[in-house]
Amino acid sequence: MVNETAAGGRALVTTDTGGPRPDHDPADDALAGVSTGAVARRLGVSPTTVRSWERRYGIGPSHREPGRHRRWSPADIALLEEMCRLTSRGVPPGEAARAARPPEPGPARPDPASAAAPAGPGPRPPGGSRAMPVGTVRPECRGLARAAVRLDGPEVADILRLALAELGPERAWTEVMMPALRAAGRKWAADGEQYVEVEHLLSWHVSAALRAVAVTPARFRSGPPVLLAAMPAEQHTLPLEAVAAGMAVRGLPYRMLGATVPARALLDAVQRLGPSAVLLWSQSERTADPLLARQVDRAVWGPPGSRTRSLVVAAGPGWHRHDPPAPTGRPRTLEAALDLIEQSFTDRPPTTRPAEPPR
Repeated sequence: MVNETAAGGRALVTTDTGGPRPDHDPADDALAGVSTGAVARRLGVSPTTVRSWERRYGIGPSHREPGRHRRWSPADIALLEEMCRLTSRGVPPGEAARAARPPEPGPARPDPASAAAPAGPGPRPPGGSRAMPVGTVRPECRGLARAAVRLDGPEVADILRLALAELGPERAWTEVMMPALRAAGRKWAADGEQYVEVEHLLSWHVSAALRAVAVTPARFRSGPPVLLAAMPAEQHTLPLEAVAAGMAVRGLPYRMLGATVPARALLDAVQRLGPSAVLLWSQSERTADPLLARQVDRAVWGPPGSRTRSLVVAAGPGWHRHDPPAPTGRPRTLEAALDLIEQSFTDRPPTTRPAEPPR
């Protein structure tokens, strides 16, 4: 039997006779590496995936003693992280393995101490794995979920930036961002507070990526802007930010009011701006307010004889069980909402000015 106690920065190893033997260095544990399960949890993949990469492509521990479990060194973990980054961009695993390996045998890879997994496996999360199931989705979405589980902010930002550039805001939101956010929400609900950090990191980066598109200078059409607002009790704004990014790409002017807009402030903004459309976002049935939607729909402005009113767009799942007033639109997708809003504009020459920053 061996017992360990801390003393003077080194561990004292005592045998059954109780005699201390100060010959154990904690650095030896780091050199011994970490287990496959700990590596899989860090990467946000299953241990089966890690073992499959080793079996099929030779991406395995650089050192393994006969009769003992696999132990992954910092350099081995760096190689696996590169595999994850490449496969998340849609690179086939075989090609990713060839690209991830050093170009030729030589000195060991630099030790990425700041990115390496802890020497010990750490507490095991509920269910045995920190992987975040996302179902059948694009490779970018799967890579986004894995990076979020690893709390790899730079990789999350890169995946989002490339998705927006290659797919545009509408498809990037629908096919990459939204499935990953829903998966994080399901994990949070199922496992309590354990996945809050994943959801918060992912949400922050999604918001930052969408806003970067929404405030990029663009050629906007002339005409009254669209007013984007969440209902008075609604705090979720990521879908509104996706709408703003989509409008910027389409050249549709907008004004963003953001979350929890009081009824009086919303009605006052409608009167002051005379918007071509008002999009009212509600995430849950509790925050939907049909009465306020009717008030917005009845608001008119302009000189007598040429009164104008806005198209009211009731967007979000909160409206599904409510009957908004006609002719209020109730789109089910981001693309449908943008198409509906675009119909409220007349064909006027575009004017060049910077996008309005979301508030």
